[in-house]
Amino acid sequence: MSDKAINVLFLCTHNSARSILAEAALNALGRGRFQAYSAGSSPRENQRPNPMALQVLEKAGIPTQDLRSKSWDEFAQPDAPRMDLVITVCDNAAGEACPFWPGHPATAHWGYADPSEAQGSEEQRLEAFRQTLHAIRRRLELLVNLPADRVDKLLLQQTARDLARS
Repeated sequence: MSDKAINVLFLCTHNSARSILAEAALNALGRGRFQAYSAGSSPRENQRPNPMALQVLEKAGIPTQDLRSKSWDEFAQPDAPRMDLVITVCDNAAGEACPFWPGHPATAHWGYADPSEAQGSEEQRLEAFRQTLHAIRRRLELLVNLPADRVDKLLLQQTARDLARS
């Protein structure tokens, strides 16, 4: 690719937990080489990031101040940042018809269980968010440490899909 940041969009249905965790984690890990965004196929009106997702990110030392839930329609606009890679992080979003993404970005699916559906005490529910963040970070650390030649646009899609098996 070039010296510009690689734009990555993480998609989920409501853009309140998994995609928010992925956006924040990649922006923290990406060291300027990656720029992450997140969106949902159908965020609820006045949707906000899940407070437990924000709490887990903050506890991990990952900035949360700019995180907000948004529709994927925002990224299909002509003035939106052009994506290099679009990753679905929930099975619902993976099965939905996505908008047309300018530039034909690479795509991959990294499925994670929804931590916001965890049952039990507050500590058990927080642990579900911590485990999801840990799983996401494990893949993202592999992604950000790829040699430059593995991030070439033609290889990016296969590489991202291979990481789904990690």
